[in-house]
Amino acid sequence: MTAQPTALPTTLHREESMDSDKPFVRVENLSKVFHTGSTRRMLGLLPPKSGRKGFVAVDDVSFGVERGQIFVIMGLSGSGKSTIIRMVNRLIDASDGTITVDGKDVRSLPPADLRDYRNRTINMVFQHFGLFPHKSLVDNVAFGLKVRRVDKEAREAKAAEALAIVGLGDRIHAMPDQLSGGMKQRVGLARALATDAEILLMDEPFSALDPLIRKDMQELLIKLQQNFKKTIIFVTHDLNEAMYLGDKIMVMKQGKNIQCGTALDLLEAPADPYIEDFVAEVDRSRVLTAGMVARRTGRHGTEGQGADLLSSVSARVPESTVVQDLLPILATGTEPVEVVDQDGATIGKITAGDVFSALAPSKGNSKNAA
Repeated sequence: MTAQPTALPTTLHREESMDSDKPFVRVENLSKVFHTGSTRRMLGLLPPKSGRKGFVAVDDVSFGVERGQIFVIMGLSGSGKSTIIRMVNRLIDASDGTITVDGKDVRSLPPADLRDYRNRTINMVFQHFGLFPHKSLVDNVAFGLKVRRVDKEAREAKAAEALAIVGLGDRIHAMPDQLSGGMKQRVGLARALATDAEILLMDEPFSALDPLIRKDMQELLIKLQQNFKKTIIFVTHDLNEAMYLGDKIMVMKQGKNIQCGTALDLLEAPADPYIEDFVAEVDRSRVLTAGMVARRTGRHGTEGQGADLLSSVSARVPESTVVQDLLPILATGTEPVEVVDQDGATIGKITAGDVFSALAPSKGNSKNAA
């Protein structure tokens, strides 16, 4: 049975505004070239201004991430997505460009400040868990706090709390080899929560998991994000996962940023044939939400239908509900369904016909349509 998270306490919650004039994380003209040491083996060129040769992993990429946003970097293997997040925490030094976090230049941090940045501001959740096999779960989760020299009692209490949040409160003394893959990844999330890092870098964290466990972890991440409002840079090669999780998505190809926007931007206005091919097979039911599909309510009732239909609704859903979760409701013959915002105010309604129309891929809506 999949472990269920406990009710989310507020002691780890950061009360920080997502509103800002500038992105919390700003990356500008970022490039990375790996030198081979042999001219015969050089595989590419950086932009001419650099004058340097080598294998180009990231080529002049720029983007911004708002505080509290899930920003997804999506691309196939070798597209440069993992290299970018390793430059953000300086596991790899960039060849060119700037990386700023809350206005601070990450590339210029001296060693002591860099260690503090990695320990307090940023945390990494790895694809292959990165747990110490000889340490219990509570010791694994508390390790970052131990590095900070937090006393043993306090760090173990914080670690136990974080494990309870991800549904492992009854396993704090277990060893990693006693856990399933999904449980190990929950420990990775708990470790990031325990240090209260503002930024989480997640490098394909769910790709090694079975499909059902992967779905559970995606849903857990969404629930945690609703409470903790972390700034997350999430790397994946799965477009369905990117669209389900991401507030904004950047699609990479051969080290370049091909398109950056919301899931709806990619679905309705793909920038080129490469993006069109990607979104052609996407599961739109996991991307589109009730708020996107609903016919909006005007001053005199629902647009085009009249207020009488809205008055006859027998079900109500939040605007954030994905269409996939609407289908069982509509399958019972319950329609129209009322859609409400986070304050409970009605914004519109949805019928089965609206959903079927939304799930059908749009024709001729891309920039490359004939």
